[in-house]
Amino acid sequence: MSATWHRTAVWNYSAIRHCSLIRHSSPIRHSSAVRRLLAFVAAAALAAATAGCTPAPKLPDDASSAAVFARLQEFSQDMMDEGAPALLIQARNRRTEWTRSLGVRNLDSRQPAQLSDATHVAQLTTSMLAVSVLKLAEEGRIQIDEPVSKYLARFNGIMHPPEPVTVRQLLDHESGMPDYSRTLWSSKPLKDVFASRLAPEDRLALAAKTPWKRKLAQGFEWSNSNNAALVLLLEEVRGRPLAEVLRDDIIRPLGLTGTFMSRPGNPPEELLHGYITIEDERFDAAYPPVYAGSSVGMISTVADVNTFYTALVQGKLLKAETFDQLKGPVFTGFRLGVWSWNDTCTNDFYYGGIGDVQGYGTVALTSADGTRQIAMAPTYPPAPFVADIHPLVLEMAEAAEQTLNRWC
Repeated sequence: MSATWHRTAVWNYSAIRHCSLIRHSSPIRHSSAVRRLLAFVAAAALAAATAGCTPAPKLPDDASSAAVFARLQEFSQDMMDEGAPALLIQARNRRTEWTRSLGVRNLDSRQPAQLSDATHVAQLTTSMLAVSVLKLAEEGRIQIDEPVSKYLARFNGIMHPPEPVTVRQLLDHESGMPDYSRTLWSSKPLKDVFASRLAPEDRLALAAKTPWKRKLAQGFEWSNSNNAALVLLLEEVRGRPLAEVLRDDIIRPLGLTGTFMSRPGNPPEELLHGYITIEDERFDAAYPPVYAGSSVGMISTVADVNTFYTALVQGKLLKAETFDQLKGPVFTGFRLGVWSWNDTCTNDFYYGGIGDVQGYGTVALTSADGTRQIAMAPTYPPAPFVADIHPLVLEMAEAAEQTLNRWC
């Protein structure tokens, strides 16, 4: 989907609803589930657990963890009551863990969802793309402050940028490149869009239909076209398809058993099905070709997502000096493909991502030392198509940050 996020200076997601950073026709409202969760963690009060529709994890002995667990349990059930087909959560604090799987894999078979089930993680693919691009830089194959056209000659011919664009600007989403999604979703009937398959070069060709205007000061502005260009760059320099590059750089080294790029064909049995409504009919968005192999097309599990971000912050994927570039001189909320939030427990940061695609949301936060983390992945209550980022995923990001900040 098209998600437009803007940043003019320093910002983070806890303040996102108070700034003009997202295109919405009306203010974002908290769901009752998130309102209750935020109220709870703000008060840090110990609550008694109530039984959900599936057996809930046993509450630990320490009061801090018990409080968080009880509220996550209630939050999970509230999400189901509001119509989410499924919800997966894995939260960790050192050796203490809370997990929950609720709902069904799909609304036809009604098979119970499992914690190990896969889901579309959408823009979390951005972090994985960034790791592979930065590995090229570590090998001396590219320099991220050089123009993209130095490594991808056809880029200028497709996009006609108003001035040279660097690889870093793509990674930081500061290129100002038009987002192909805006053209894609309005190009034909929605059912036809979902039934189509577009290569990264085709996506850039769609973006090129919108004039790319030069700005005097170009800050953060999310565009899926940046990711499409990074895919082409990776495939050009490596000489292999994106799925193989990510497999060799990330999936195999970390032993991620539930992570793969979406591909044409029938969805695997263990994939959660997300839904939207098109022309008053329910549409299964689990495996449309439009997502296949795309720059936001990664499928993963909450456990694999947590493993990935832990490996990232603990230096298992990139060199320490490379990872330090994610921090920068000032806090920005997003840099080099990774989101960040304030960690009030340690006066450091959480690193992770926010993923949002039709029918699916994913939020993942991991502390700088990798000892505290949470990954949340619901399938959204079926609703009409919306081309903006789903407000629920931003609310979940704030809830996840508040949860970890109360779980020191």
